[in-house]
Amino acid sequence: MARTTLTRDEVLAAAASLVKQHGPAALTMRKLAAELGTAVTSIYWHVGNRESLLDALVERTVQEMGAIRPVGRTPVERILSVARTLRRELRERPHLIAMVHERGLTERMFLPAQQALVHEVHAAGLRGARAADAVRAVQFQIVGYLLVERNRERSPVQSPAESELWDPRAAPDDPELARALARPADPERLFLLSVRALVHSLLTGPPPAPR
Repeated sequence: MARTTLTRDEVLAAAASLVKQHGPAALTMRKLAAELGTAVTSIYWHVGNRESLLDALVERTVQEMGAIRPVGRTPVERILSVARTLRRELRERPHLIAMVHERGLTERMFLPAQQALVHEVHAAGLRGARAADAVRAVQFQIVGYLLVERNRERSPVQSPAESELWDPRAAPDDPELARALARPADPERLFLLSVRALVHSLLTGPPPAPR
């Protein structure tokens, strides 16, 4: 039996779920109607045609990505919290982020995170071009790390594997390093390590030489 009540938000939430799981190509009006237990005409009534639905999904994603709130007692801690949240949000919705990018709204999507970072680098005493460089360096680190992370996840099985290449006997001067490199990488720990080191350097290091 078809549903008698349905809201636009419910339609968009169901559509976002389908895109997250299977990509934009899997989103059809018929499939969406089946997911919601309603008629296709009801979907059209709430969101228009499929192109209008995709536009609405993109706008919804942009708004969701703007809901980043820094936490922590110091600028470094709060910047790290922004970085962790942004990485998690980007990882959770790759198909939706790709749709945002295709529609030329990537910069607008990142604006709230940039504004949060600006607030924190100002709180740390940075101003002007140095503050702008700090904000962009953190943003690029997050996005660049995520791209490397995804490429590693998608890469074919490696042979020989890293664990085979780093036999402790091959590095007699530092066997502990070899053992560490032979273990699987911990992406979350490495992400926090790299961002923390970058942020600490940007906020506490000497200003860059004049260009």
